[in-house]
Amino acid sequence: MSAPTVQVETRGAVALVTLNRPESGNALNLQMAMDLLAASMTCARNTAVRAVVLSGAGRNFCFGGDLRAMASRDTAGDDYIRELTTYLHAAISHFVRMDAPVVAAVNGTAAGAGVGLVAMADIAMCARSAKFNLAYTNAGLTPDAGTSFLLPRTLGVKRSMELLLLNRTLPAAEALAWGLVNEVVPDEQLLARALELAERLAQGASGAFGATKRLIAHSLGGFESQMVLESETIAAHAVGAEGVEGISAFLEKRKPQFPEKGSH
Repeated sequence: MSAPTVQVETRGAVALVTLNRPESGNALNLQMAMDLLAASMTCARNTAVRAVVLSGAGRNFCFGGDLRAMASRDTAGDDYIRELTTYLHAAISHFVRMDAPVVAAVNGTAAGAGVGLVAMADIAMCARSAKFNLAYTNAGLTPDAGTSFLLPRTLGVKRSMELLLLNRTLPAAEALAWGLVNEVVPDEQLLARALELAERLAQGASGAFGATKRLIAHSLGGFESQMVLESETIAAHAVGAEGVEGISAFLEKRKPQFPEKGSH
């Protein structure tokens, strides 16, 4: 039996949730989105879990959506992406609203939906070598994982648009300066530091933490409905001319030749 694509390990009152497709940069396919939802529900329902650390196995945190899996679905690609994002967005909602604070520990690269998993965390830290890239429009796609909602509120509209349209890489120091992460630590200390912080949080007032998280979520307003819109939009673009070309170019490791406007 193959290992789960998302592993949950409890260490006392802390749950370590690890994205576990290291050979694919922890890219999100349908099974992984389903497993992430199951992991979020496990953490939310287990009263013994008082803090959560979210990390990535291997060298990278998360490359975002698995474009190879998307491309292999042919004409059903929009249904596949709609289903994948439905599970992913449900997982994010659980993490955002559960009592346990969520600490993201970002190693290597966080791209696309991986950045959304960082943005949704209550506290985020990254290794000095970590880097962030939105990557969606390079593949002719649109944001998901709550990035179109959370990033403008975290970074501001202009900085969010810079990352979403230019797809430039944001290094760790800049991610800290912009407010995407709370702390940058030496690579070899990342997980230990994240677990240390989670253990400190686990000793706090769990009920008050949860109520505070839900107050913040309520103050943002419309988060879930925005993620529904993200699901519909990325699904439609994935099977459009730009998405088909963008995904093919990515998989073939070439520069995309996007069609002129009006070509479908």
